[in-house]
Amino acid sequence: MKPNTQQLQDLVTQVRRDVLRMVHAVNSGHPGGSLGCAEYFVALYQVIMNRKESFDMNGKNEDIFFLSNGHISPVFYSVLARSGYFPISELATFRKIDSRLQGHPTTHSHLPGIRMASGSLGQGLSVALGAAQAKKLNNDTNLVYVLMGDGELQEGQNWEALMYAAANKVDNVIATVDLNGKQIDGPTDVVLNMGNLQAKFEAFGWDVLSIEKGNDLEAVINGLQEAKQRTGNQKPVMILLHTEMGNGVDFMMNTHAWHGKAPNNEQLESALNQNVSTLSDY
Repeated sequence: MKPNTQQLQDLVTQVRRDVLRMVHAVNSGHPGGSLGCAEYFVALYQVIMNRKESFDMNGKNEDIFFLSNGHISPVFYSVLARSGYFPISELATFRKIDSRLQGHPTTHSHLPGIRMASGSLGQGLSVALGAAQAKKLNNDTNLVYVLMGDGELQEGQNWEALMYAAANKVDNVIATVDLNGKQIDGPTDVVLNMGNLQAKFEAFGWDVLSIEKGNDLEAVINGLQEAKQRTGNQKPVMILLHTEMGNGVDFMMNTHAWHGKAPNNEQLESALNQNVSTLSDY
């Protein structure tokens, strides 16, 4: 049974708490982008994806997901744990020695839910396209999802992959760009302005839709559902997801400063007070 709207919103809030506590505990990690993508991950794993209860690497006969901007691993790990892939208590091991929950996802530790290592940026779309084509060869009608950062689009491999997807009509993939307009060095349009991304993606042969309210759970769910309806039409599908880095924590919003910085004790307390526990902490 799918969770109701209040249950989903409660999960979003708890995921934000998980992210904050994880990076604070080791004074390391990337809270900004993780907080901004909480609604996306909850919507994807709790409502949108057709996924099995048990995990296997091949992902046959189910939807699969790849995280390209692997530095936002805290939100990914939190949602995976709270979706039943591994014990929630394991979130307490984030970034610790010999933990399966490294700062960037890895495959060598066999953490359920992880299908690619994503430390270096710019590679996730290529991997997703390969998986999508494999599904077609295997007569598997399920979909492949991939999330990328907007700053990550400054990596050239993405644009090769964009061309390849359209040329080969890979229409069972739904790519999403987290458009928060910020990267570690500052605003993306200052570091390296990428111009009109919708026009560029469309020129590359993609079917593009925009979710303007990327931190509104209902809007995200509706946008992802629309994207699913657009698959199978000879074009790959791209979502422009407009989010706010650090969403849910007032002092982390409207700045790139929290891209890769952990809160201190006082900041953590303030942030948690803005995201009151809904499902109990790990």
